Amino acid sequence: MYWHGTPEEYDKLYDAAVAGVRRALPIALVGGPASTGPGGAHAAEFLRQFLEHCDKTAAPLDFITFHAKGRPEVVDGNVQMGISRELGDAAKGFEIVASFSKFRKLPIILSEADPEGCAACSAKDYPQNAYRNGTVYAAYTATAMDAMLRLADRYQINLRGLLTWAFEFEGQPYFAGFRTLATNGVDKPVLDVFRMASMLRGENVRVDSPASLPLDELLEHGARGKETVGALATVAEHSITVLLWNYSDDSNATVAAKIHLNLDGLRAKRLRYRRFAIDETHSNSYSVWKQMGSPQTPDPAQCKQLETSGKLQLAEPPRKLSAKEGKLQCAFTMPVQTVSLIELTW
Repeated sequence: MYWHGTPEEYDKLYDAAVAGVRRALPIALVGGPASTGPGGAHAAEFLRQFLEHCDKTAAPLDFITFHAKGRPEVVDGNVQMGISRELGDAAKGFEIVASFSKFRKLPIILSEADPEGCAACSAKDYPQNAYRNGTVYAAYTATAMDAMLRLADRYQINLRGLLTWAFEFEGQPYFAGFRTLATNGVDKPVLDVFRMASMLRGENVRVDSPASLPLDELLEHGARGKETVGALATVAEHSITVLLWNYSDDSNATVAAKIHLNLDGLRAKRLRYRRFAIDETHSNSYSVWKQMGSPQTPDPAQCKQLETSGKLQLAEPPRKLSAKEGKLQCAFTMPVQTVSLIELTW
């Protein structure tokens, strides 16, 4: 349910709820207000007044939550994503939190961080949600995660997590276009981008990508009419992992990127190389389902094939590589709306 009372009434409810929780479990962590995207004036004021209330009354506040949402639309028969809207929500929320010296270091959790606002709106009834079945959702998610981290650095706040507000919709057709990570037990490409993210272990390291759109451009215009090719990288004791994406707001974009990944400062000479991909032929149950003829009652063999195709897959066989003077280069092509993850271990 959405809150229909006044902000002051919400503050009163928060105080009562927190008192009850802490009475039952004194060590419980509490926070709020889980408000809608502060990119809008009303929601921004709601978040600000809530923090003012907690500041003035010393109400317990262990973390801060709010939502950030994009806005896709159909343009000339194709879906055009609205990543700038989601990033704008996050930026305004971070700005508000940063204005409170008492709270700016508290953990911030984007309790809903999604390309749009309605999880239960299918692609059949809302054609702009057709992005949810294929690789656009995965590439968008990787791009948004990186931009959120850069925004957190800009505002010097403590971004702790991003929650995808996805559900299960039982008894619905295959690939009906609800906001889900799987359909009838078949993993969708977006789930594999989270599997990739879970492989980013260790400490973040600097990445320079000349083909990545500047943060301010993504905030102002998104990636409309162009592509952004970016990367996140981490280093651990015996590994380096790099997440890469080629993304455009335009679902019908066609420009592929020729990747030349240059690594420097490597600690080992001999490395084991693996590259995973989410594209038309890897980690993509939706493309396999369409090749089957889009069956709504797949037979057992088709079900098994769909389940397998939804798992994270290697784009090429693993191999051994040799670094010279701590340097290594990897080269491959990434179509637009795809994600890759390179893992180097020693």
